[in-house]
Amino acid sequence: MSVFTAHTAETVPTAARRAVEGVQTRFGWLPTPVALMAESPRLLAGFLAASAGFEQTDLVPLEREVVILTVSTTNECHFCVALHTGKLTQLGATAELITALRAGSALPEPRLEALRQFTLAVLDHRGAVPDDELDDFLTAGYQPRHALDVVLGVGAYTMSTFANRLTRAPLDPPLAVHAWTPAA
Repeated sequence: MSVFTAHTAETVPTAARRAVEGVQTRFGWLPTPVALMAESPRLLAGFLAASAGFEQTDLVPLEREVVILTVSTTNECHFCVALHTGKLTQLGATAELITALRAGSALPEPRLEALRQFTLAVLDHRGAVPDDELDDFLTAGYQPRHALDVVLGVGAYTMSTFANRLTRAPLDPPLAVHAWTPAA
């Protein structure tokens, strides 16, 4: 039995109401993880602000999704993987790319693989990425600002994946087509 409440638009704490309404309008439904995060209006606001900031970085949408899926699979967040698989599909990503990201395996495009490897390095080294791994990222054509953009994405989606796992957020029916479970 969960101690967390999946709020509705009617039961959400006042401090989270505007954020919940905005998400519900954007999606056309209220994702359960948002309904659960709303119990802590500051967490919800922090995640939404960090996520919005990440959307404004110089990384293109496909690159941002590579970062998000890398964090999501590493942190084993079934909800995030399903949601962002849908976003990758909307962006026209190839089935080969999506399959590799979901499996945590090498990506078919070298530049995106360098981004995935750098994201893993940020996670694995808790930010203290060794020089050779940073050099590999920069050699792939990224700039120092992109390395910091990855840190923003890792931070935003670590918040989300940890909250979703803590609250045991279920997969919402609209995302069932993209259901994912970690490899054993």
